[in-house]
Amino acid sequence: VQLVTSGGGLVQPGESHRLTCSTSGFVFNSYSIKWFRQGPGKERELVASPPTYGDTVKGRFFLVRDAAKNTAFLEMNNLKAEDTATYFCSVTIKGVEHWSQGTQVTVSS
Repeated sequence: VQLVTSGGGLVQPGESHRLTCSTSGFVFNSYSIKWFRQGPGKERELVASPPTYGDTVKGRFFLVRDAAKNTAFLEMNNLKAEDTATYFCSVTIKGVEHWSQGTQVTVSS
């Protein structure tokens, strides 16, 4: 099982941005992909596990799946400084949580 996140970077407040979670080693359509993030000095928190979204991102962030590419995306809109964090994707298979390496998103003008 492998998950690789990409797409992090420096983003201006109010802008939109998309992160990618590329997966392999399991049947993509059989499992839910989740997105988490960990901001500086904060604990890791759930961002998206549809239909559930974190309270601070609800209505702004959306998890999109492309089964043909075994890929999940995190569409982020109206980004705020408090969205600055390292973002991870994960999948739970037979009770084991598999994580990506994380990608840094910094929201700043």
